[in-house]
Amino acid sequence: MKSPFALRRVAAGLLSAAAATTVLASSAPSLAGSTTLFESGQVRPLALSPSGNLLFALNTPDGRLEVFRVRDGALVHRSSIPVGLEPVAVAARSDTEVWVVNHLSDSVSVVQLSPGGYGGRVERTLLVGDEPRDIVFAGPGRRRAFITAAHRGQNNPNDPQLTTPGVGRADVWVFDANHLGTSLGGAPLTILTLFTDTPRALAATPDGARVYAAGFHSGNQTTVVTELLVPDQSAPGPATNADGDPAPPVSLIVKFDGAHWVDELGNPWDYRVKLSLPDKDVFAIDAMASPPRPVAGPSGVFTGVGTILFNMVVNPANGKVYVSNTDARNEQRFEGPGAFAGQSLRGHLHESRITVLRQSGAPRVAPRHLNKHIDYSVCCAPTPNAESEASLAQPVDMAVTSDGATLYVAALGSSKVGVFSTAALEADTFVPDAADHIEVSGGGPSGLALDEARGQLFVLTRFDNAISIIDTQTGAETAHVAMYSPEPPSVTLGRRFLYDARSSSAHGDSSCASCHVFGDFDSLGWDLGNPDAAVTANPGPFVGPLLNLFTQQPMPQEFHPMKGPTTTQSLRGMANHGPMHWRGDRTGGNDAKAVQPDGGSYDERAAFLKFQAGFTDLLGRSGPIPAADMEAFADFILQLTYPPNPIRRLDNALTPDQQAGRDTFFDSNLDGTAICNGCHVLDPDSNPGTDKPGFFGADGNMTFDFQPQLMKTPHLRNLYQKVGMFGMEAPDFGILPGDNAHKGDQVRGFGFLHDGSFDTLFRFFRGMGFSPFTGFTNQFGTFPDNPDGLPDSPAGDAVRRQLEAFLLAFDSNLAPIVGQQVTLSWDNQAAAAPRVDLLIQRANAGECDLIAKSHVIVQEIGFLYTGAGKFAADRLALPPIPDAVLRQIAVATGRPLTYTCAPPGSGYRAGIDRDEDGFLDGDERGAGSDPADPSDTP
Repeated sequence: MKSPFALRRVAAGLLSAAAATTVLASSAPSLAGSTTLFESGQVRPLALSPSGNLLFALNTPDGRLEVFRVRDGALVHRSSIPVGLEPVAVAARSDTEVWVVNHLSDSVSVVQLSPGGYGGRVERTLLVGDEPRDIVFAGPGRRRAFITAAHRGQNNPNDPQLTTPGVGRADVWVFDANHLGTSLGGAPLTILTLFTDTPRALAATPDGARVYAAGFHSGNQTTVVTELLVPDQSAPGPATNADGDPAPPVSLIVKFDGAHWVDELGNPWDYRVKLSLPDKDVFAIDAMASPPRPVAGPSGVFTGVGTILFNMVVNPANGKVYVSNTDARNEQRFEGPGAFAGQSLRGHLHESRITVLRQSGAPRVAPRHLNKHIDYSVCCAPTPNAESEASLAQPVDMAVTSDGATLYVAALGSSKVGVFSTAALEADTFVPDAADHIEVSGGGPSGLALDEARGQLFVLTRFDNAISIIDTQTGAETAHVAMYSPEPPSVTLGRRFLYDARSSSAHGDSSCASCHVFGDFDSLGWDLGNPDAAVTANPGPFVGPLLNLFTQQPMPQEFHPMKGPTTTQSLRGMANHGPMHWRGDRTGGNDAKAVQPDGGSYDERAAFLKFQAGFTDLLGRSGPIPAADMEAFADFILQLTYPPNPIRRLDNALTPDQQAGRDTFFDSNLDGTAICNGCHVLDPDSNPGTDKPGFFGADGNMTFDFQPQLMKTPHLRNLYQKVGMFGMEAPDFGILPGDNAHKGDQVRGFGFLHDGSFDTLFRFFRGMGFSPFTGFTNQFGTFPDNPDGLPDSPAGDAVRRQLEAFLLAFDSNLAPIVGQQVTLSWDNQAAAAPRVDLLIQRANAGECDLIAKSHVIVQEIGFLYTGAGKFAADRLALPPIPDAVLRQIAVATGRPLTYTCAPPGSGYRAGIDRDEDGFLDGDERGAGSDPADPSDTP
């Protein structure tokens, strides 16, 4: 074995690189398949160093921290440090220590910078829960790092409690930055679990004594009553559409009014609701306690803050907390003009707000509607108009001046920054006015950093991955600095149509992203039927008998416009999964024959183009968006991909219960018509020639699903996201009774099935369709008997639990290992080595592209795993480096080496050729060209 001194000499030869250029290139087209679009929502993408001399910006699509020297009206690029995948939040502990939260990697990169920011490297990678989102420093000496993450994930040492009622789904991890420990992922001081769903924002008081943590999908005290419990005579009307066609039986959304669960007419439904929704939104944490703990009693929780909570900031002068949020109106019904029903949500489905929180005094929670100037009784004028231009949509990041007098608000959906007097905001005396808005040229502002010393505001613009510099005195944009992005033009061109409320909605305040938050969902159900519309034909294709087991009548092959409540579906993973919406009523099947992979009903592009109706009937636009814009929107949205399943083991193996559930899924006919996989097709290799191959629970077909309407067979990739609703009344038939007592406080009001009415997957499998029953034969056909259904017994329930376990760990487009990281260094090699072994094992299995990054002097050096235990370096002249040698280099030289499992197809770009110009990054640095500019080559 070589001595440490010899290894250092070898390392010096392998890691040598020339001086880097300080020019930051703008976006350029990338090779197809080298990027994977996740559309992670940025939370805190900008931060100034404590001295104010450096700006830290997250390059989310490129997985990097960009470092700039701050000048008057200018930014000078100093360095670019690779971190994890999908970085969304950054916080500076000093001018030389920066922490970055990596949303897809479930990690936090601790970055050490060279003086002046001329270079840097990841010194440590902390492993946290699933999809971490935000970070603040607080506590004694502000040395404690607080990080939000979901209450699940392979790096979480605790049970995710997926089948336990009354459990919070939001965690806050707390680390002592001075004592991270030598374990694999760091040693947290504590992991706090908060009683809300899907955490996001954090804020700290100026003295660091208190931290505020917010839920993301915090809900609004609405839930749903299944149609099995809604008598026809009790449901709010109308009972038909305008043409007189009887509406199918549907479930009913109800809202808690402070005393009772009521429908939109005020009718009580308490006797049908078996849960409570306390709507705890924001939590106060004692950051000085050892370990930190939630503040006890009523003062530690704020309720009624909003439905979707984005960001928080504390006013340094008076201690009040500002929470940017949107509030949903899903207790109301219908889209369209509302002529027949006398009501509609058109043009008024959400309200964008800043909610003011007070620790003492009244009111403790004071929502402020940012668009109170809108006359919602009038719709739908062409935009832009005076009313729409005075609106601000989807407020996200905020910055407040040191004197507490002025608040800046990034309005992601308006491509503007709103400027507010905090006194007027708190008193609700402000008047919305476009003159108080600052336009940003790049579009989609998602992050703010206020440089008061120089009178400038930095704004990260998500649409073009750039930074605008704003003169705070004049409100003028003085510069726009681009960051290199590997995203193809189809992404950068199409992204704005998801968020842009100014052009897509009647009043300039709503967009597709109002419900499909960052391309995902809002965890709510909506009744968006249209009583003014006509019944249309359902072209299928269908599987199984199209007979109603209960009525013994044929199922109408139609789409009735009054479809009833359905939960918001994610826009992720729609490619290769056929028609859209829960019923498949956005379909190309009425225009062409259904032929896999892309014909008729299986044509996802044709299906998505049918969503033009949403702009007019729901958002209230005066007419459809231009056809070219809709095509660009489709190009973008069909690239959205689901993240890896956080319940599945990192080695992609199943637990015994999950495996037993999978065996039942593939082998047992539980409903008399087909095995589970006969409808919910799981085939990762299907349609191999398409951009996004694989069926993950759905192949585009429709069926009788023991519902009053024909439903499209849904995919099953995101069921773990829907955990948190426990409690359901027993109907007279359709579901086996049992465990129907009131379940107390829960964090979600919508669960599983198209309408969210089933609280758990276990109860879904107690539905009549999975129980033994006798079928029938009549003049319309045959519905077969179901002798092999699951019995109502402990043995039957055991199988139901196994199926539930498998579905919560269901396969996704990407293997669980994708995104995972580890940093190997001299002091953690024993703990880190097994994780490196695992990453290599999964790379050998083809589940990811494994890359590694290190640093020498002020230069980055990258490696790509090429198989057979060898890594290629980012210099063409260097031979392949054996795995063992690469590890020895990291340990012996004291230069940490960070491994990352990147999505398949992206490793070459992420590891050794950033701009994909065919010249390796190290060779470009050696020749003086820019590895982030494909037009600048050796």
